[in-house]
Amino acid sequence: MRRTTFVAAAALVLGVATSGQAQAESAPGCGPVTQIGATAYIGSGGQKWASVKQFKGCGKNWAYIYTWTDVHNAGAPYTPAIVIEKWGSPNSHEPYGFAGGKHGGYRQKELWSGGAATLDVCTSAHGEWEVDGSLYQVSTEIRC
Repeated sequence: MRRTTFVAAAALVLGVATSGQAQAESAPGCGPVTQIGATAYIGSGGQKWASVKQFKGCGKNWAYIYTWTDVHNAGAPYTPAIVIEKWGSPNSHEPYGFAGGKHGGYRQKELWSGGAATLDVCTSAHGEWEVDGSLYQVSTEIRC
């Protein structure tokens, strides 16, 4: 009976963790925030090195970049940067402005943007990953 209870509890946890629902995380100085839009990935040649996400919470938008543990532990010589891009509409070709930008330190595993008071405009999170003189960048989808 105890094994059945354990298996049921484990299935429930896995179902919650993999249900596709946005998971809350904590932005600096804000607390729990909720992801909006899909995660974007920085990488090359089919490899993924870092993920970029956009969040909302505390009346602001937040951008977040996270370098994957196996890449970080392998000693990759990277420097991350993150910013909120402001867009006129979901069909715009170029952002008209930026907010909350932060440049991380050498091999900084995770980096949050500053909170941007941009909930009333279209936004995306833009992440950059500089390694050995090459710049890799990606933006999440535009959310309005």
